[in-house]
Amino acid sequence: MIETFFPQDRVARTLTVSTMAFALSSGVFYAVSTLYFTLVIGLSVTTVGLGLGIAGGAGVLASYAGGWLADRVAAHHVQTVATGLYGLSLLAYTFVTDAVAFTLIACVAVITRSVGSSSKQAMLARWYQGPDRVAVRARMRVVTNVFIGLGTTAAAAALLIGTAPAYRTAIVVAGVLLLAATVPLAGLGRRVPELAAAMTAVRAERTASTGPSPLRDRTYLASVVCNAVVAMQFGLLTVGMPLWVATTDAPTAIVSVLLVLNTAVVAALQVRASRGTDDVRTAGLTVRRASWLLALACGLYALAGYATVIVACALFVVAAFTHTMGEILGEAGGWGMSFELADPRSAGAYQGLSQTGYAIAGMFSPVLATTAVELGTVGWAGLAALFVLAGTGAAAVARRAAPLVPVGQSY
Repeated sequence: MIETFFPQDRVARTLTVSTMAFALSSGVFYAVSTLYFTLVIGLSVTTVGLGLGIAGGAGVLASYAGGWLADRVAAHHVQTVATGLYGLSLLAYTFVTDAVAFTLIACVAVITRSVGSSSKQAMLARWYQGPDRVAVRARMRVVTNVFIGLGTTAAAAALLIGTAPAYRTAIVVAGVLLLAATVPLAGLGRRVPELAAAMTAVRAERTASTGPSPLRDRTYLASVVCNAVVAMQFGLLTVGMPLWVATTDAPTAIVSVLLVLNTAVVAALQVRASRGTDDVRTAGLTVRRASWLLALACGLYALAGYATVIVACALFVVAAFTHTMGEILGEAGGWGMSFELADPRSAGAYQGLSQTGYAIAGMFSPVLATTAVELGTVGWAGLAALFVLAGTGAAAVARRAAPLVPVGQSY
């Protein structure tokens, strides 16, 4: 925990401080944004959904573009500018009065967030090697989860007050926190000259020998597809599970308990679960184990629908824990595959494509989750089979690629 929140490495320390501010902003924004859009601006739920859907589509394209840009401009500069623009876009929400302006600003917000995410992945891929890449990425996720929780808790003040000025203030705070997240990033190149030199070396290498496109790398494409399917489990936790709880005899308040359990388990075990996944074969096997756990969680969720109150609550707790273990293993294995299967000459483009897979998963996972809930047991069974199929595919891809990739190095 000390190394996670107070790392010794200068680059990791900078990223950690920036991530803290970024995650606090996300927690505040997630908690109040929907109510702000509907109650304060006066948009309908359908309009908000349509606008965010359009923005999500733009974000998918921006994920790859962000990685592509990081191959041509220093990744930390791209991340700094993208984070700043994201903060300004949140502040711009306070001036929105109609659906068109809302959709345009939502597109800018999602695009800049996606570009920043891809450039951050590219910087991790270039600056760190082998197990350090996955370890730092795992610590970043722990920091993100904890501080999103803190931001959500802080936003409770605005929710309790419930007035338009309170909601607007929360949106402003979220934007300011994002601008604050750019401060440590802005001077990173000066504080760590080696990082700037490494980015310059990458650009020089690309000038001498242009790196391959990940879009022509069938192994990497297959890895992205398989891991994107496994990543759809996020929608299952945030959308499917709460809706399913409401159809059972379990009290809806248990949803909060399950989400807190998820945050606690991720914070405690994500770094440990990521050890060894810098080896491609191990990463693939880790994704496969994750898919089995997710399938088991689907079965437990389904069984809760037939149980009495006490038994249903117990099943939901076990299911949520199993689901979370699948989540952290899936993330760990996915990071390992995305880093180690990437060609270092086009690290940004490869990480951009990986982030595109996650963005697509984020778009379709709510639909998949709601469909499973509507179909009941059959839906849960189908979802379990889908996860197992994707995890098996990821393990097969890793097994075939492993002879080509030395442990801890990209080919």
